[in-house]
Amino acid sequence: MLIPEKLKKGDTVAIVSLSSGMGGDKEFFHRYLLGKKRLEEVFGLNVVTMPNALKGSKYLNEHPEARANDLMEAFKDKSIKGIISMIGGDDTIRLLPYIDYEIIKKNPKIFMGYSDTTINHFMLYKAGVMSYYGPAILTDFAENGEMFSYTEKYIWDFLFKNGPVKITSSPMWTNDRIDWTDESRINDHRKLIKEEHGYEVLQGKGIIEGELLGGCIDVFSMFMATPLWPKKEEWKDKILFFETSDAKATPLQLKWMLRGLIASGIMEEINGILIGKPKDETYYEEYKEVFIDVLIKENLRKDIPILYNINFGHSAPMCILPIGAKAKVDLNTKEIVVEN
Repeated sequence: MLIPEKLKKGDTVAIVSLSSGMGGDKEFFHRYLLGKKRLEEVFGLNVVTMPNALKGSKYLNEHPEARANDLMEAFKDKSIKGIISMIGGDDTIRLLPYIDYEIIKKNPKIFMGYSDTTINHFMLYKAGVMSYYGPAILTDFAENGEMFSYTEKYIWDFLFKNGPVKITSSPMWTNDRIDWTDESRINDHRKLIKEEHGYEVLQGKGIIEGELLGGCIDVFSMFMATPLWPKKEEWKDKILFFETSDAKATPLQLKWMLRGLIASGIMEEINGILIGKPKDETYYEEYKEVFIDVLIKENLRKDIPILYNINFGHSAPMCILPIGAKAKVDLNTKEIVVEN
């Protein structure tokens, strides 16, 4: 894998809207401005917003080629050192016909986002470039009140520094809701809850190692039948990570998605599984039962190590998981160390 150069203060990063165009909608525009401001003031970066990123939901829904063009131009622009997604959505798969993998390969740079941006991460993986499954502009950089210190720490650790990064459970989390359209509440903090579970070992012990590969499981089914999905042998010795989205799939729907992954054959190849904290901890215990029933009891590999309730993706706050990076997972201490 090609590892992008780390960011430093003064570098230029680009904001792209690759799925939902809501960042350009008037009721959410103030969140875009706040996310951009945080990149500039907290991290000392110069920010450019790609030409189509603020054209709004209607235009970007009708023009997936415009979204893809922004991504390609951001990779080609030598002055841009990093690319960050505005937010996720539900149709990044429509960019697939417009992607030039050689452009990505010849211009490796930091790319970050989560949720539907999973599709883009696998585009970079196909091009052989490491990417960062992590914070987005409208969600994490524009967090009400201030950014979570847990999230900010991992941005510094992964995007700006070299050396191994240890990931541990966040001591606090939130399921609080503040209306994004209410600009008057932009300085209000969401209420935090003490973490009661920490990381849970569903199966396994000792240490597992492998390259990280994964994303949002809700999105997998959109591209598992396309050339974008890695071949079975490419999953050899990988550590699969996945999380569920804010759509909050029912336990039955989750069971179907997991059975599809097993049927694809990748479970026979991987070294272990990392599972994210369920959105708002809805279905926390029910999901755990599904994981045990399907991934352990039904799976052909009943020895596969599984670590549950990790703060990434739709969790708030969140860490970052670099796709293609080597990781060591200690199931005894419940720590993850990622080469960086």
